[in-house]
Amino acid sequence: METWLNDVHDHVRTHEPDMLSIFNIYKEEALFGRRYIADDLTRLAKGATILEVGAGALLLSCQLVREGFKVVALEPVGDGFSHFHRLRELVLERANALDCVPELLNQGAEDLSITDCFDYAFSINVMEHVDDVNTVLSNVGNSLHVLACYRFTCPNYLFPYEPHFNMLTLFSKSLTEKFFQKKIYNFAELDDPIGTWQSLNWISVLQISKLVKQMSILSVSFNRQLLVKTLARISYDPEFSARRSKSMQSFIKVLLYFRLHHLAACIPVVTQPIIDCTLTRTREI
Repeated sequence: METWLNDVHDHVRTHEPDMLSIFNIYKEEALFGRRYIADDLTRLAKGATILEVGAGALLLSCQLVREGFKVVALEPVGDGFSHFHRLRELVLERANALDCVPELLNQGAEDLSITDCFDYAFSINVMEHVDDVNTVLSNVGNSLHVLACYRFTCPNYLFPYEPHFNMLTLFSKSLTEKFFQKKIYNFAELDDPIGTWQSLNWISVLQISKLVKQMSILSVSFNRQLLVKTLARISYDPEFSARRSKSMQSFIKVLLYFRLHHLAACIPVVTQPIIDCTLTRTREI
């Protein structure tokens, strides 16, 4: 994957050097995403069909095509993410040259109508931005083959922290916005802070569990280990670390030094700050 990412990096540096900082963020996210789904991919047959829900800059989808999978990349460019347009163009220029372009679906997951098609689906930090969590879970579930899985990670808003804005929250989105409106609307680290804030849906573990119970063809499970890996990421991912406050970085580094971050796996999934969810299609519709 490093070969592919370095190739795109050189292309961005040549044609849009001002976008290198944005590219580097998505490069690290793509590396994290590949590690996140690594074990799942080993259980798939060569040429398996994969759906990436919210493929962003397409870096990971293109890499999976390079690895021999048949990939459908679903990605509309919505509020808070307009900078994807140019970066995606640059990525696709290199993907076309290297013959690793996935099939592109320029639509929201709420409009996904494909059924019984995919051997695996995944998304990385996307589910907190969808307009209708219930519809997306249902649509993606319907798109899977029986016994296939949709695995995704996103924030859990039962934990009082908002990672995009690096801030504590107050019970609800509306109350948090009321008290921290100035900080939110003027958050300089995001290209479009207002659009990003408006896109957040305040998803939670309890919400997902409740919705899946109403879907007869899906089962759900949650993994507690991702928080441990995310804390460890502070030590090797400078882009990820830089998006956290200095005080949080220091606190996490102390946990890592004394290896106390492993205790995070003991925290119940309902109160962990990160959701690692797997939905499995259990039967025909």
